Amino acid sequence: MTHNDSKEKQILTLLNGLCNKLHHKFENCTGIGSSRLEILHELCGVDEVKQSLLQKRINIDNAAITRHLKQLEAEGMVTRRKNPDDNRETFVRLSDEGLEKIEGYKLEKENFIRQILKDFNDEEIPVLADFLERIKNNI
Repeated sequence: MTHNDSKEKQILTLLNGLCNKLHHKFENCTGIGSSRLEILHELCGVDEVKQSLLQKRINIDNAAITRHLKQLEAEGMVTRRKNPDDNRETFVRLSDEGLEKIEGYKLEKENFIRQILKDFNDEEIPVLADFLERIKNNI
């Protein structure tokens, strides 16, 4: 095994650990999981949307979107209703409470991002973003 092979394995280990830590810390800092925040953010720009379309925009599976929406509905953040013309379709919208809370969540997300990038200068951040985008595209 060459030195390069060792570094490549280290990168994978670091990325894996970073993902695990990032999700946990994000939820602790913001009070909401990143997937749920993304759902609320998507709902923020529309009056109402089909659950299936929301699922595609967020890019998660059907069971996950249903689970997240049920939890958000229980918390009073969203409302869901069946399409009266097609009982297989569900429409989702942000509730008034969800609309109020999302502004706070957005601020917490911005604070979280600033915290994780605090040791990077203005030239390094676009380079890091480019590297991460390239890794994502390669995956």
